[in-house]
Amino acid sequence: MAQNEVQMGVRRFGRVNWLGLYTLIGREISRFLAVWTQTLLAPLVTAGLFLTIFTLAIGPSRGDVMGVPFVHFLAPGILTMTVIQNAFANTSSSIMISKVQGNIVDTLMPPLAPFELVIGYLSGGVARGMFVAIAIWVVMAVFVGLPLHHPLFAIAFVVLGALFIGGLGVLAGIVSQKFDHMAAITNFIITPLSFLSGTFYSVETLPQWFKVLTHLNPVFYLIDGVRYGIIGTSDSSPWIGLAVMSGVTAVVVFIDWQFFKRGTKLKS
Repeated sequence: MAQNEVQMGVRRFGRVNWLGLYTLIGREISRFLAVWTQTLLAPLVTAGLFLTIFTLAIGPSRGDVMGVPFVHFLAPGILTMTVIQNAFANTSSSIMISKVQGNIVDTLMPPLAPFELVIGYLSGGVARGMFVAIAIWVVMAVFVGLPLHHPLFAIAFVVLGALFIGGLGVLAGIVSQKFDHMAAITNFIITPLSFLSGTFYSVETLPQWFKVLTHLNPVFYLIDGVRYGIIGTSDSSPWIGLAVMSGVTAVVVFIDWQFFKRGTKLKS
């Protein structure tokens, strides 16, 4: 064989297919930007409604929580809950729609390695989560005077949260065969994890058995970390939260990589 003859199956663009990776990331970001009223504006409105309802219903009769006004305590939890729901929706819907429409092959056939597929899908989820987080914080900062005490911690936990839940969204999109399966995962796993993690209350007020269960929920450390980054106080150490979230995120991303590597429920 001549030296300049190309061998079939040989990867010809180095360790990383940068062009393919950038294209996949661009596609995933363009997906939610094309319908920004649904993917960005709607979560902002929903978060505002949550904050308004809880403030009007409970705020007047509730004193400070953890040394801060109730509305300031509540806001980071609502922000984080909205971020993770949107990160999950972005990755899971992208894969699920491709499978249902039969065009998942357009993603699997290009010369993209499994780790590049993972990075591409997760980048879309993280980008959407960051857009939502910034929009919600800006609005809340203007209308309720929401502070930002430790911005680096806030950013770190938002990114980790989007990666973790976005990774779960990738798994959900792969294993689900129809949208009913996706709805079941959202309703019975993602929503309980976010609601029962200190979003609307301090875990210090819970019975001991419930407090133990809450500390087994990784989303608790996520919400608690964002709360520390924004209002400067939390139920647990933010460093412990970073360690826990980094660990569980690494596990989920590894599982995503294994699913793409093996083609589980993706290749016939």
